[in-house]
Amino acid sequence: MSRLREYFNLGPVLGYFFRRKDPNNRPNFNLRMMHGINKISIIVFILGILFVILKRLF
Repeated sequence: MSRLREYFNLGPVLGYFFRRKDPNNRPNFNLRMMHGINKISIIVFILGILFVILKRLF
């Protein structure tokens, strides 16, 4: 059961979305765009997984 809990652990994903910005570090434009695209791809992936799960259940 603990392996299943580790598999569905969303803590690191949520930490990526809701972390505080470091005032001493000012990222450049490329880095900000990379993080923005990563966030979009994570959201699309999670929505796709939910769609597959719901499609198989109903």
